Amino acid sequence: MVDIRQLVPDIETDIRYAGYDNFTGTRVEGYDAAKCYLLRPAAEALATLERELRTQGLRLRIFDCYRPARAVRQFVRWAADPHDQRTKPAYYPALEKASLVPGYIADRSGHSKGATIDLTLLRCEDTSPARCEALDMGTPFDFFDPRANTDHPDLDDAQRANRTRLRDAMARHGFENYPMEWWHYTFRLQPPPDTFHDMPIR
Repeated sequence: MVDIRQLVPDIETDIRYAGYDNFTGTRVEGYDAAKCYLLRPAAEALATLERELRTQGLRLRIFDCYRPARAVRQFVRWAADPHDQRTKPAYYPALEKASLVPGYIADRSGHSKGATIDLTLLRCEDTSPARCEALDMGTPFDFFDPRANTDHPDLDDAQRANRTRLRDAMARHGFENYPMEWWHYTFRLQPPPDTFHDMPIR
């Protein structure tokens, strides 16, 4: 696996699980650094897409890439704890916590293979990341609710167009969307089904 910044040094990242601003409310196990690692073919495809988008006044913002298996186990433990409801208003206001597995939280995640990524699109006034603004996708990242489904019917025209634009761009470069989450994409070339990695991100 390679750090995406080896290919695109200034790509925008917001690796939520390396900090406290995520649905668990704490730093997640295995995220010792806020870095995005992907298998080289997936990283190269993403780098090509980023260069293409910049010609259109757009950029990517990455939320998560390779995810250690120990992080996935922490997610499952969190979902099974009915007493910790700190993040319910922000992340799953309309759902019961236990219902998040397996639809939104998998007990074995494709992220642990190194070919799955969570991301969104930015509109930029120039080449500076400071002059970029996230496109309205209808929900925040990791919002566990039917409204996060990529083709949810209650989106407005702009939100639907933004999700479609992201999906079409990712598809052109070999990434397939997970329909329950507009931000979640997996590269077409990934390891065998039983391959899950657990080395920490450093």
